[in-house]
Amino acid sequence: MLRIKSFTFNPFQENTYVISDQEGHAAIIDPGNYEDAENQQILGYIRENNLKPELLLNTHCHIDHVLGNDFIKRTFSIPLLIHDQEIPVLNSVKAYAPNYGFANYSHTDPDGYLSEGKSIEIGNEHLEVLFVPGHAPGHVVFYHPESQQCIAGDTLFRESIGRTDLPGGDHNLLLEKIKSVLFKLPDQTVIHSGHGPSTTIAHEKAYNPFVGKNSRF
Repeated sequence: MLRIKSFTFNPFQENTYVISDQEGHAAIIDPGNYEDAENQQILGYIRENNLKPELLLNTHCHIDHVLGNDFIKRTFSIPLLIHDQEIPVLNSVKAYAPNYGFANYSHTDPDGYLSEGKSIEIGNEHLEVLFVPGHAPGHVVFYHPESQQCIAGDTLFRESIGRTDLPGGDHNLLLEKIKSVLFKLPDQTVIHSGHGPSTTIAHEKAYNPFVGKNSRF
């Protein structure tokens, strides 16, 4: 059984996820923690539940999703995995972070790379890596088939989609990938987004104005 805990961090109101199996093996996805209070919040949850973090994963590497990478990596001595097309995205954060008020941002390099079709093992559970670029060039999502849950980053939101006006964004590609990859998942699949509330594939097929049945795109 996969357990998913979400936190909302930083001024971008980014959703950070801690996932774990029944034995406490855990992974941290898109840590947006920056302030000390945010660091302590995620540490408190991990310690109170006797979790053993083993992996640090980024769906993509925009600033709001990587602010806590260095803290998490150093605290737990775990490897950071990203898609290799996100390397320039990650490297650019250190240049513009001060302009967004994050003067103390600390960069950390990835230790390995994610690729489409790869399986990520979290104790007794496994996540499928799906490639869904468009919001960012190397954007991946993590799908857990057994519970039909997906950590989707900034690809698909409740009745919205990820913005595509940032460097490396591609609006038409994102629309195509949502339809050809995410919409192939079972309708009851829960989408845990990078911002805002969770949703389901069925709801987005019906009501999403960008990719739903009544969309004009």
